[in-house]
Amino acid sequence: MRIVMITNTYAPHVGGVAWSVEAFANEYRRRGHQVLVVCPEFENAPKHEPDVVRVPAIQRFNGSDFSVVLITPRWLRTTVKAFAPDIIHSHHPFLLGATAVRLARMLDVPLVFTHHTMYEHYTHYVPGDSQAMRRFAIHLSTNYSNLSDAVFAPSEAVAAILRRRGVKVPIHVVPTGVRLQDFAGGSGKGFRAILGIPENVFLVGHVGRLAPEKNLSFLAGAVAHFLLEKPSAYALVVGGGPSLSGMREDLQWPGLEERVHLAGVLHGLFLVSAYKAMDAFAFASLSETQGMVLTEAMAAGVPVVALSGPGVDEVVRDEVNGRLLRNADQEAFAAALHGIAALRIGQRQVLRNCARQTAEAYALTHTADAAIKAYEALLTRPRVLKSEAHEAWQRTLRLLRSEWNLLAGMADAAVSRGEDERQAEGAP
Repeated sequence: MRIVMITNTYAPHVGGVAWSVEAFANEYRRRGHQVLVVCPEFENAPKHEPDVVRVPAIQRFNGSDFSVVLITPRWLRTTVKAFAPDIIHSHHPFLLGATAVRLARMLDVPLVFTHHTMYEHYTHYVPGDSQAMRRFAIHLSTNYSNLSDAVFAPSEAVAAILRRRGVKVPIHVVPTGVRLQDFAGGSGKGFRAILGIPENVFLVGHVGRLAPEKNLSFLAGAVAHFLLEKPSAYALVVGGGPSLSGMREDLQWPGLEERVHLAGVLHGLFLVSAYKAMDAFAFASLSETQGMVLTEAMAAGVPVVALSGPGVDEVVRDEVNGRLLRNADQEAFAAALHGIAALRIGQRQVLRNCARQTAEAYALTHTADAAIKAYEALLTRPRVLKSEAHEAWQRTLRLLRSEWNLLAGMADAAVSRGEDERQAEGAP
């Protein structure tokens, strides 16, 4: 099978979508399928990437760590046509997602869309964020889903939300799987030694993209509360992103300086070793569709303490492989960490074993099986042109563009007015 994966984010960007696209692409290739990834340029991207096409993009859009493609070059159509895909798989409903629609129509091949993200939680990256923008984001992704031939949802919870929003096309639950073989190596003891974390202390950790939508202020407060009450405990944060400095400040309580370690972005065995160094994994994001770091932590045998939310509830089972908290209460979160720290060695081992069993159910080999089966089903049935869905998606795009232009214009006017006032007052 020949598959084109079209995404607005890809390595070296750190994030769940980038990791998911790369993981599935590599697994498909391992099985003998041919995969072409179309993605934006990113700073520090590898110079030589077989079967990856980079499209010119604006770097660090609106102060974020995202790259944004505003104009699709004409040569991209020629490149994709020469690849002769059987399937075009889009990972976003906008920007390069629009290109995916045009290419699928031009080549008359099925379009698959993975609804990775609850986009209404990410509108703060767009100039002119507003409630209207959030509503438009929901309409855009829903209409785009109906424009596709099939939708992949990362969890049952997301699939249920999409159906309630009016998605009519077939929805397949296809989580991003975890590569269990990656967790065969690594050394938690060795990682602790490198950072100077004592071998016998309780270590609570977090891995992920450090960004506003991840509820990191809550997480940092809960972890700090736990550390202040348990002087022998340490904390480890792995990852990078626009909220790195904010999280560092949130954890800078007196007496915690030597017990909080921010390790930055890690890969390969270093990342596996970081997971294995942890005694508990803390997770507070409410915007996740799956939370891939949860299954990664569990693959390393680490129980999870998390807030309830879409994609999280299906992975974390309360008092089986960790703690699942229904209410966002920092003291309750800290108490859950205390509960795991207070367990006897044998009790903690039971949690670890259950965590590993959960991860096995999310193995990438299983999830890739489901994806390939869905692809094959699409190739055996005739395609239906969805003019009504296409027009609905186009209308939403026009509304989004109008909202963006209106609010951006208001912001520009406010800046200009402020400059005029400063000059009138004689400010330098």
